[in-house]
Amino acid sequence: MNFWQRLPKPIMALAPMADVTDAAFRRLMAKYSAHERADGSVGGPDVMWTEFVAADGLVRATPEGKEKLMADLIYSEEERPIVAQLFTSDPEHMEYAAKLCRELGFNGIDINMGCPDRSIEKQGCGSAMIKTPEVAKEIIKAAKRGAGDMPVSVKTRVGYGEDILEEWLPAILKESPAAVTIHARTRKEMSKVPAKWERVKRAVEIRNELKSDTLILGNGDVLSLQDAADKVAMSGADGAMIGRALFGNPWFFHPTKRLPVRLTALPTKGVNRDTIHVADTSEEGVEYISIEERLRVMVEHSKLFAELLPFKNFSVMKKHYKAYVNSFPNAAELRAELMEQNSPDEVEAVVERFIESHRAILEG
Repeated sequence: MNFWQRLPKPIMALAPMADVTDAAFRRLMAKYSAHERADGSVGGPDVMWTEFVAADGLVRATPEGKEKLMADLIYSEEERPIVAQLFTSDPEHMEYAAKLCRELGFNGIDINMGCPDRSIEKQGCGSAMIKTPEVAKEIIKAAKRGAGDMPVSVKTRVGYGEDILEEWLPAILKESPAAVTIHARTRKEMSKVPAKWERVKRAVEIRNELKSDTLILGNGDVLSLQDAADKVAMSGADGAMIGRALFGNPWFFHPTKRLPVRLTALPTKGVNRDTIHVADTSEEGVEYISIEERLRVMVEHSKLFAELLPFKNFSVMKKHYKAYVNSFPNAAELRAELMEQNSPDEVEAVVERFIESHRAILEG
C-alpha cells in the first residue's frame, strides 16, 4: 500500500509553485500548520510538493548546474509525505530523474503536465503534453520504472485550447497513476476565468466509470480550508490542492489558527492585495495571528531562504513580502521599504523599526 492509499480524506495538498514552494516555504508551512491529523500523525498539509524540477537538467547539467537543481530537491523530515515534481518529454530522462528521487528518499513522484509557461511548453512539457497523449503515457511508464515501488502521480488540466477531459483523462488513467490532480481550467484560460469544479466532478465520474483506483484531486480558486472542503464535497473528489491562497500564510492548513483577514479573491498580477482581504475574527475557538507575529515569521522565512537556497536570487522573496504585508495600517509603506532590501538582515532591521514605531497600532 503506497502513502496515497493511507491518507485520510479529504486530502489537503500543497501545490507545486515555481519560486514559491521551495524548501524554505515548505519548512515554514510544516512548522506553522502543524497539527494532529485525522490519522494521528502530526504535520501541516497532508501532502507537499516540491517546485517542478527539469529531469533534462538533472541528466545534462554541468556539475555546478546540477548542484543548483538539486537544491530544489532538498527537504526536511517534517515535510513528509513529500512528492518531487518533475518535467520532461524524454522517457529516459524521466526514468533517471525518478530513480534519483527514489534514492533521495521522496515519498512519491509527480509529473507536471499542466504548467502553462512557454519555455516549458517549447520542450513539449507541462501543458503541451496534453496535445501528445502517447508521449504522456510513455513518460508515466518511464517514471514508474525509475520510481520502483514509489507511487507516481500526475498534475494536469482539463485541456489545452479546449476542454478535452473526456479524452485526455482516460488516456492518463490507462497507466494507473496513484493520483491525478485536475486543474479545473484549460491552458488557454490560465487563471482568467473561474475554475470549473464541475469538471473535477466529471473527472471523478470518469474515474469511476473506468473502475480505476486512481485518486482524483481538484485544483483551482481555493480560498480557505473550508472552501476546499466545500469544493471537495461538491465534486466528490478525494481531495484538493491549494496554491495561491497559501501566499503569506504558513498557518493555512492549521484547523484553529488563522490570519485575522480572509481572502475574497485570489492574488493575481496587477491586483491590489489590500483590496482582496476583509477583516474576520468572528469564529470562536480560533487563534488569530497578530500582525507582529506575521512580520516576525516573514523575517524567519527570509533567513531560511538565504540559508537553504544560497544559489537563488534573494529578490525571489519580494513576492512573499507582498503577501505577508497587507490589510493593516501603513502596510503599503512597509511593503515599499521591503522592496528595497537585499538580505535577511536588512529585512529584519526594517521590520524591527516598523514594529517599534507602530507598536500602539499593532497592539491596538
